[in-house]
Amino acid sequence: MAGDFGKHETFDGADVHSPGHGLTRGEIEQIQQTRLRVVLQHLQHGNRFYAAKLAAAGLGPVENVTLDEFRQKFPFTTKEELTADQQAHPPYGTNLSFQLEKYTRCHQTSGSTGAPLRWLDTPESWQAMLDNWDVIFDAAQITPSDRLLFAFSFGPFIGFWTAFEAAVRRGNFCLATGAMTSEARLMAIRDHRISVLLCTPTYALHLGEIARANNFASDSLRVVLTAGEPGGCIPGVRSRLGQLWPGARVFDHHGMTESGPVTFECPARTGVLHVIESAFLAEVIEAGSERAVAPGGTGELVLTTLRRDGSPLIRYRTGDLVRRSKYTRCACGRYEMALPGGILGRLDDMVFVRGVNIYPAAIDNIVRSFREIAEYRVLLATKKSMAEIEVEIETIEKCMDESDVAARLQRAFQTAFNLRIHVKLVPRGSLPHFEMKGRRWLKI
Repeated sequence: MAGDFGKHETFDGADVHSPGHGLTRGEIEQIQQTRLRVVLQHLQHGNRFYAAKLAAAGLGPVENVTLDEFRQKFPFTTKEELTADQQAHPPYGTNLSFQLEKYTRCHQTSGSTGAPLRWLDTPESWQAMLDNWDVIFDAAQITPSDRLLFAFSFGPFIGFWTAFEAAVRRGNFCLATGAMTSEARLMAIRDHRISVLLCTPTYALHLGEIARANNFASDSLRVVLTAGEPGGCIPGVRSRLGQLWPGARVFDHHGMTESGPVTFECPARTGVLHVIESAFLAEVIEAGSERAVAPGGTGELVLTTLRRDGSPLIRYRTGDLVRRSKYTRCACGRYEMALPGGILGRLDDMVFVRGVNIYPAAIDNIVRSFREIAEYRVLLATKKSMAEIEVEIETIEKCMDESDVAARLQRAFQTAFNLRIHVKLVPRGSLPHFEMKGRRWLKI
């Protein structure tokens, strides 16, 4: 079984990795079911973590399990479980499907919500993630003739490592700029005639502001491909990026260290992400429960990996908040799960202020619609057992009336949330400016 575990699954000769494969919903689910059975059989006999988990759930033979049975009977996996497993069995835990010597890659999560998770990959599971990037690149109409610049540190976090290697495999010119300053990166875009910029939305905004301040313009850049945090699908952020990088189209996608790249932006509908369902079985469940969300509803994204074999995931609760559409044929011709608005936020990022649920993405969308605002920070406090929120803003140099900007932003918050959120002006340069993921919410 292990010898077949890394192979691509096809249906009637159609390669499900092709972004324009045109498979029906039934054909996609048949592929998923076939693949899932192979995955589960392998885990039941070759993965200590999941063998124990499935046995504890009282699950017997899995070779004939259906997708419906899987969703109804199989247990969820949480990040807390995986972290506890690695702490109990250091350094990598027991969620390994092969002997340790088969693994050639190790990356880890940032650890921003606790101890970092270490994640191992075999050459085969690494190549499976590069296949996912082929889908992302094709959807963004990136061809082998494009010239790519990666504004990414290339540290222990998985980030754009897979994107870089997938692009090299496709024959693209690839420039890693981990040690460069923002000014040096702008020069590199000009000197190398870069056509595709890959970075976080936060850094794309930051670099764009520096470009504007230095009267920098590029006639070669045509795509800004974002990832790493919500933003690329947020209308306000997207609009600002369009202003800062005229002539370039923004494409978003998302992924995780534990899963690798998961989605790609629909080429026909702006701000809609499709799940790469050749590589994942995706579900959306109600936050705080295990019930499936109806089409059009909002809930937590749950993923089962179908091709990243080395360290697999079964019904992994990602903590990402999404809204799912009906399984109908998209304008791009696909039947893969569509997520309008992309990643709406993290479940653990939501704050409850005087009866109103507020997600960071909603604040970000409003703030980014103001061209006069260079940076912002959200302060959270608890007063008399109630959550209070204040937004600090820093305006651009050319802003002539800061007080008017603050007043208009406060009115925009009032309109959006029916809630008064205090806006405070702070001196220019006093707020942190982020080059990678933005950390703009601060508890005080």
